[in-house]
Amino acid sequence: MTTHSDVLAGGSPAPAALARPSGTFAMVAADQRDSLRSMMAEQAGVEGSSIPDSRLTDFKLAVARALGPHASALLIDSDYGYRRLVDERVLPAGCAPILAVDLLEQETGGPVEDTALDETADTAAIVADGTKGLKLLVIWRRDGHRDRRVALAARFVEMCRRAGLASVLEPVARATAEEEAAGTFRLTDSVVEAARELAPLRPSLYKCQVPDGGVGSVAALAREAERIDAVVGVPWVVLSQGVRAADFPDAVEAACRAGASGFLAGRALWTDALAGNRDATLRDVCTDRLRRLGDIVDTHGRPWWDAAAAGERVPA
Repeated sequence: MTTHSDVLAGGSPAPAALARPSGTFAMVAADQRDSLRSMMAEQAGVEGSSIPDSRLTDFKLAVARALGPHASALLIDSDYGYRRLVDERVLPAGCAPILAVDLLEQETGGPVEDTALDETADTAAIVADGTKGLKLLVIWRRDGHRDRRVALAARFVEMCRRAGLASVLEPVARATAEEEAAGTFRLTDSVVEAARELAPLRPSLYKCQVPDGGVGSVAALAREAERIDAVVGVPWVVLSQGVRAADFPDAVEAACRAGASGFLAGRALWTDALAGNRDATLRDVCTDRLRRLGDIVDTHGRPWWDAAAAGERVPA
């Protein structure tokens, strides 16, 4: 019988509490903040300021109730829903809570431009809540702030290590203004470069973008994803930002065939529920989608313990 350490190389807590029995991950992201408000406003044809905070919280709790029984973990933020999620015991025992501890710099209606770490987070209280991991978003660019971002991510990984919480590090690669103007930005190249800088910090779980925005055949996407796997060195999963819901299953399969252990995704799972009958859509369309994705990661994903063992052989 295979045994698995509670600690990864580098001292990070293992991501076991976030995983399925197969050692793979089928996790739901519900930590969107102003971006979710903007999506709701666009759907309703109103200004974002008319969408109350309570509507964001209610939507996230509805997502948790419907999808939690089929997910290995659910990511949420303290602004909209975490306290109620914990106090009302919304998630079943088999779905671990993850708390976002990133502070977002974001103009209304625009993308997240930068982030910081909420270093005031009471990790002892978070552990007492039954939360199993923390997540930090890092916006990565080829600019003059690389050292600052590495230091930020290092503080996050250390915060989690000291608290005994799994660290989920989420670098999102973006073009600089110069790259946009010149048309020289290549997503997969940037994802790989970001991983070379940040994955050596050895978070419990590394979360990154799908190569090529998820567009292409499974074989072609898998070849690109192999470049990520070659440099990450810890268990890794993909996010769904910018990938169409219809393309996401193939993107997940491709990443898993290349060595990924699953996904932590939001929009590709629950966006349909922003229109029409929210609860019925979550219960039917979105739940079916999550179940199918779970089957994909169980079939093709690398168990986290195998990824961790392989990562010990990847030069830091």
